[in-house]
Amino acid sequence: MPKELKLVSPVDGSVLLTRKLAEAAEVEAAVKAAAQAQADWRRQPIERRAALLTKLTEAFVAKRDAIAEGITRQMGRPIRQSPGEVRGFEERARYMIAAAPKALADIDVGPKPGFRRFIRREPLGVVFVVAPWNYPYLTAVNAVVPALMAGNAVILKHSHQTPLCAERMVEAGREAGLPEGLFQFLHLDHAATAALIKRPEIGFVAFTGSVPGGRAIEEAAVGRFIGIGLELGGKDPAYVRADADLGHAIENLVDGAFFNSGQSCCGIERIYVHAKLFDDFVAGAVELTRKYVLDDPTKAETTLGPMVRASAADFVRGQIEDARRAGARALLDAKAFPRDRAGTPYMAPQILVDVDHKMRVMTEESFGPVVGIMKVASDDEAVRLMNDSPYGLTAAIWTGDAEAALRIGDRVATGTWFMNRCDYLDPALAWTGVKDSGHGCTLSSEGYAYLTRPKSFHLRTET
Repeated sequence: MPKELKLVSPVDGSVLLTRKLAEAAEVEAAVKAAAQAQADWRRQPIERRAALLTKLTEAFVAKRDAIAEGITRQMGRPIRQSPGEVRGFEERARYMIAAAPKALADIDVGPKPGFRRFIRREPLGVVFVVAPWNYPYLTAVNAVVPALMAGNAVILKHSHQTPLCAERMVEAGREAGLPEGLFQFLHLDHAATAALIKRPEIGFVAFTGSVPGGRAIEEAAVGRFIGIGLELGGKDPAYVRADADLGHAIENLVDGAFFNSGQSCCGIERIYVHAKLFDDFVAGAVELTRKYVLDDPTKAETTLGPMVRASAADFVRGQIEDARRAGARALLDAKAFPRDRAGTPYMAPQILVDVDHKMRVMTEESFGPVVGIMKVASDDEAVRLMNDSPYGLTAAIWTGDAEAALRIGDRVATGTWFMNRCDYLDPALAWTGVKDSGHGCTLSSEGYAYLTRPKSFHLRTET
């Protein structure tokens, strides 16, 4: 009997759908079709690629309502928020399409008598994109659209929690008229995923997920000498400086901590507040968080949906209880959120104070609706604490002094440094991380460098 995946919706625990996992023969056929399609696609002018991928984007956006509902039912994000992912998909896709001609243009290295010299960016072949459930389209579009624009073929594997997302994206490509085999999805288990990475046709792997998942990807690719892009999450910090606009900081950071039930690799998981503002900041954050409505995410009034599964919520509850036993204070009463239930994905938001870095909740990725807030006395103390982490995806500061923000940002080990905002990807900027947040880069013109290889042309024109 072929194996299958079973999608259990966090909304109500029902089985939303089942899908057969691809068997070896199906994987073989998909890979061969991708390689064959790519051989012709790489020779197509970039204007044709852009036209077809623009049509893909338009076909996808045309189904925004069904796509948004699918996000909510598959992974639990409130329906009032899910359409934002479709808008983000469109923004990133259109930016990367527009950026391609310049990013992929030949690089003239300068004149030399008797010679013509330049560097050309060539596609890698078949790009394998492994996407997660928490932002299923935003994480996938980062790699899929630029990989195709660069002349590669793409095979997309989504999380078993969001298989419909892979199907929707490939369907949009089919409607746009992409060549047969160029953009495909496969539903795979871990063993089949590893086996696919080992195939010689795969020229690059773009993975977004956990640190253990990233290690498994690297192990599967050992000896292949191919590029691997890894975006592995974070424990992203924020610093509220003494000169910050307090109201703005509270509004931004509460949203940054609890949007998508905290299930964001670049969500805010720890906050350091200057002693001058600490009490007022905490009071304001608690007041604002109490206004969240934890409920069925298909309801229009819900602002906080369930976590992806009960085990994920129980993990975060365990972090909170460990911190409380170690002296932390929890400032929100879960009883004020009637839908909160232990053993279910529905979990109330929580703010912790009297925390320190001996507690798991301040050092271990939570990926849930909890944030710890610490008082600091100076910029130096804030920098030390922000850097005291195995992760380095994003970090943020709230201040009225842009020059101070630059000075402090230069000292923080992170892939993106924000001032007066957080939890947002600007497609014009490189999306990258340091330490256990992974390596590689997506988005911006820099993202194209990882989806191509440089080829030097050294032509003697005079003999």
